[in-house]
Amino acid sequence: MLLRFPYRFQIPLGLALAVMTSALLVSAVAAQISARSARSEIVTTVKQAMVLLAAQAKPLLVADDTWRTYALLRNTAALLPGADASQTRAAILDADGRFVAGSDPARLPTGQKALGLVVDGKALPEAAALRSQVRIESADGGVTMIDPIQSEDGQVLGFVYVDVDGPVFRPDWAAVAKPAMIGALLAAVVLVPAGWLVGERMARPVARVANCIARIGHTDATQLKNELPVETDPELRRISEAVHRLLSEMEVRQAAEQRALSAERLAAVGRITAAVAHEINNPLAGLLTAAQTLRLHGAAESTRLRSIDLIDRGLRQIQTMTAALLPQARVEDRALTPGDLEDVVTLVQPEASRLQVELTSDLEVTSALRAPSAVVRQVMLNLLLNAIKAAGMGGAVHIALAGDAQRIQLAVRNTGARLTHALLESRIAIEGGNDPDGFGLWICREIAVRFGGGFDLIDTPAAATDLQFWIPNREAHEQITAAG
Repeated sequence: MLLRFPYRFQIPLGLALAVMTSALLVSAVAAQISARSARSEIVTTVKQAMVLLAAQAKPLLVADDTWRTYALLRNTAALLPGADASQTRAAILDADGRFVAGSDPARLPTGQKALGLVVDGKALPEAAALRSQVRIESADGGVTMIDPIQSEDGQVLGFVYVDVDGPVFRPDWAAVAKPAMIGALLAAVVLVPAGWLVGERMARPVARVANCIARIGHTDATQLKNELPVETDPELRRISEAVHRLLSEMEVRQAAEQRALSAERLAAVGRITAAVAHEINNPLAGLLTAAQTLRLHGAAESTRLRSIDLIDRGLRQIQTMTAALLPQARVEDRALTPGDLEDVVTLVQPEASRLQVELTSDLEVTSALRAPSAVVRQVMLNLLLNAIKAAGMGGAVHIALAGDAQRIQLAVRNTGARLTHALLESRIAIEGGNDPDGFGLWICREIAVRFGGGFDLIDTPAAATDLQFWIPNREAHEQITAAG
């Protein structure tokens, strides 16, 4: 029917129909991709939440603290997709597969057995058979995920249980279709009069080529290539072919740029995730030890006050630690004190005891320390944990903190395999090698550079590895901080 109209009608109407059809097809494909991406993002968010729940619920399971477990679940589950509509639930199960606490007590009652039974139409595996994360898909598109919580020696203490209903994963088709329809109608309104004018001038093929050239950089290259006319005139054909080659090169370049951008974003997400996990996990063992000491010997006032103070400092360290991951970050913190060395040694003592490493310390401070405690404590933790790991079973580690009017200096020695300058630089260079063992050392180097100090290996005749970190003290440090 469209062919019965004159060209001045065929061009605008045909162009409008093509645009609307393309918009609908692209919208349908985009909606499918959006639905899949949204499902993948929701599952990833749930997995990350389960990792956090497992880490925080471990001491609560050991202490059999149901109320704090429920508070943890209530606060964490509220952040999950679908929680506001009661379509997502989370629970902590004990080692036998019974609910310890759930974010929705009515559907996840405390004490009721879940593993090995059919819950909401889904057959859950037995507790004894669960040694890794399990994902169960339901007929309505919902997902149930169960992840074991394991102790340091591999014993299963309990399980993290998250149940997401199918409606959470369903995309909002109306919201997706509405912009597409509006865009198609707007495109038709704009292109109909434009097509009318092109139809009036269709005897001028040069105008069509010029139109394509004028739209380069504003319209998709594939669409422009399809619109280029195939001419019989040699000169016009050469122009058309040259424009076609240019558009093909643009397609290749745009595809390469998109791949590079996607790879860069994924790498950035990976580095941030590794940074947060690495830096927050460091002080947890010491905090757990302080909590256990408080639980066992809390009757003594001195022990209780010391443990509470240590827990408070450790938590504040975790709170401010992420800011130090970026060299540009500025951390507002109290000044370093000699007592911080004792705190850090206490935090890493459980790891040293586990590997039977002899841990000693030395303190020589002759002046007031004017440096932020959070970053220096972080350096202490990183160096000590790396040194304990390097020393190995039955080794020895010594840390010395010295301070005078000019500088604050840390020296850490371990008796493990001797570290060379080349190996140290390769571990620090995580940007190229992505070496997780070198991330803590990289943070130490970044902090030293940020405050105008230094971090390097000390050459000693002894068969040991000596690492030294220093930053300026007093006025030098204050000037650098103000300038940053």
